[in-house]
Amino acid sequence: MKRSAPQPMGSYAPDDVTFLLKNLQNVALETSTEDREEAIQGGVHYSEMLPVEYRPTPEYLDLFHETLRQTAEKVALAAGTAAELIVRKRGTKVVLASLARAGTPAGILIKRYLQQVYGISLPHYSISIIRGRGIDENAILYILQTHSDCEIQFVDGWTGKGAIAQVLAESCADFAKRHHIELNSDLAVLADPGACTETFGTREDFLIPSACLNSTVSGLISRTVLREDLIGPDDFHGAKYYEEWAGEDVSRLFVDTVSRHFPAIAEAARRQADQHQSVQVEASWRGLHEIRRLQAQFGIDDINLVKPGVGETTRVLLRRVPWKILVDSLDNPNLKHILLLAADRQVPVEVSPELSYSCCGLIRSRKGDAE
Repeated sequence: MKRSAPQPMGSYAPDDVTFLLKNLQNVALETSTEDREEAIQGGVHYSEMLPVEYRPTPEYLDLFHETLRQTAEKVALAAGTAAELIVRKRGTKVVLASLARAGTPAGILIKRYLQQVYGISLPHYSISIIRGRGIDENAILYILQTHSDCEIQFVDGWTGKGAIAQVLAESCADFAKRHHIELNSDLAVLADPGACTETFGTREDFLIPSACLNSTVSGLISRTVLREDLIGPDDFHGAKYYEEWAGEDVSRLFVDTVSRHFPAIAEAARRQADQHQSVQVEASWRGLHEIRRLQAQFGIDDINLVKPGVGETTRVLLRRVPWKILVDSLDNPNLKHILLLAADRQVPVEVSPELSYSCCGLIRSRKGDAE
């Protein structure tokens, strides 16, 4: 039976993405950072509540715009390379399923690259995946029923230690058991510093400007929510649509700015994709090995309290209670916003030159000081 059509949601153009999410914008879900941290470490699942959205300072917003100007071409090349690899591996009978919410702008960029450079228009949806709960199977079933002749290509913004790539692989295996349909768990990302996937634009741990902000660069959509009293058995996972932030929204500005570089980088993207395929780049999961070393070094039992890479460290500073931030160098140009946020929240920064990532966020344990 065909499922009901999704409701319009988010601030992106309808041609860019369709959100397969239940709109919870009238539900009070936000919890203070301190209370939320205590609840998460006390056993409440993070998907049952939302962090209070960080309202960026003028200085921080200036840094976003400066970073976007400096890195737009680099982000375009990463998106173009990932797009080239998708078409070479999967063909053009593909639906893009980006993982809300960091995956959404990445999926839009990949879709736009293929449209601009090759005239190919792939359907693009944004769906929920939640660590410890899995992927939204209702969203997957909707895509498969709506595009019965297409394969699904999952998309995210970046990898950290690969937790979501692992959740995705487990979810696809579970889906096959339940529905007797095989899904390809390949995850295409713009940046893969943890070496967790084989479809990526770059493995450099650089700042993708969309990591700087929350909903205001992700279509005004919150993190996704899964709570029994709000999400029924036939519902998509939920999220809030922060329409009240429309005056501060830079979601379209980000994808428009990056997309303008696609004609100029198309040839380089093809060459880079050729190179990835010729050397048969594999996922080595080197990032996971590094995390285990850091756990031992700092006496951290819970791997979920270690968040490596620029994107994940940014998230720690925006919505968790950090213990300390490790950086490879204070002069790393990718870390300006990290140092600004750390100073703003009075979080200590330690230089750790042996890091394979640019930085790593350590979250304070509520079970006594990790020190």
